[in-house]
Amino acid sequence: MSNADTRVVVAMSGGVDSSVAAALLVEQGYDVVGMMMRLWSDESFGGAAYNRCCTPDQMNDARRIADKLGIPFYVLDTKEVFRDTIVEFFIDQHRDGVTPNPCMECNRHIRFTWLLNHALALDADYLATGHYVRRQQDADGRIRIRKGVDDHKDQSYVLSVLTQQQLRHALFPVGDYAKSDVRQIAERFGLPTASKKDSQDLCFLGNGNYRDFLIKHAPDTMIPGPIVLKNGEVIGEHNGLVNYTIGQRKGLGIAYSESLYVIAMNPYRNALVVGTQADLGSSVLTARRVNWVAGAAPASVFRAEVKIRYKAAPMPALVETLDSERMRVTFDKPLRDITPGQGAVVYDDDVCLGGGIIEKQAI
Repeated sequence: MSNADTRVVVAMSGGVDSSVAAALLVEQGYDVVGMMMRLWSDESFGGAAYNRCCTPDQMNDARRIADKLGIPFYVLDTKEVFRDTIVEFFIDQHRDGVTPNPCMECNRHIRFTWLLNHALALDADYLATGHYVRRQQDADGRIRIRKGVDDHKDQSYVLSVLTQQQLRHALFPVGDYAKSDVRQIAERFGLPTASKKDSQDLCFLGNGNYRDFLIKHAPDTMIPGPIVLKNGEVIGEHNGLVNYTIGQRKGLGIAYSESLYVIAMNPYRNALVVGTQADLGSSVLTARRVNWVAGAAPASVFRAEVKIRYKAAPMPALVETLDSERMRVTFDKPLRDITPGQGAVVYDDDVCLGGGIIEKQAI
């Protein structure tokens, strides 16, 4: 099938990455369609609520890009499914005493399920996004996710949730470029988004403060409770579990003979568990909801590198599959900030093998 006979829907956000993705595909001769999702948000501008990813300015920029490239452009109302799937997940995970990564959940359920299904309904062959990853198809037809060329922008971590079925219909046109190159390409195409700044915060948080968001939408997560040592001794009071993070030392408001750190949260007792530096950190984690990009783990036990958060460096470890959806990771050296709810993503050099969600450990 020629490029001209291949329809690609591009998920457009009005930013430089998705704009260049669309421009490159048009240049390569594909039948390109732009599609933007209108997502739920608590943010207010002039009395109306807009998600950071789809403000009126973002929408206008995406439409202008589509017009300049000569491609159709559609807006998909995704507010309800986004609210029910991503925002409720974010709230529920905080109630459970963990720190979620809603971007991973959004890629799993919104972009590469909800949006992909709408793209396929338009007779598209692929959904393209502006993610900085590389898609590689092996001789046996199996598809790999490789890190983007720009290590500072690599987004393989948040795409570790994708399956072979989803990847068969996915394209990532900017993954072979550094961010600086992408901006130069935007200038070459005369795209008005060439110098546009990247969005940093979670798109639905409004002012960017998740604590303000939870105060409004889940005030029960802000109920004060005891600060306890590992042995259960109460030594203080916290002002809501969501105000603390694993490894935190400052702001505990406790006078003690040694420096104390947050080592766990117990939502069932509404207790913040603290300990000394010797108590902090672990060499072992278990993860649930594990997705192996290839469809199965490379082996029941194997060596790899594992990232425990988006900006963390991959660390050498032994990975053991416990069952089809759980794994155990034993690091060569203890890590002090293993955080339940975050992704544990497994790599073989620059190939993303998959990952899962870090489980809470018994204290």
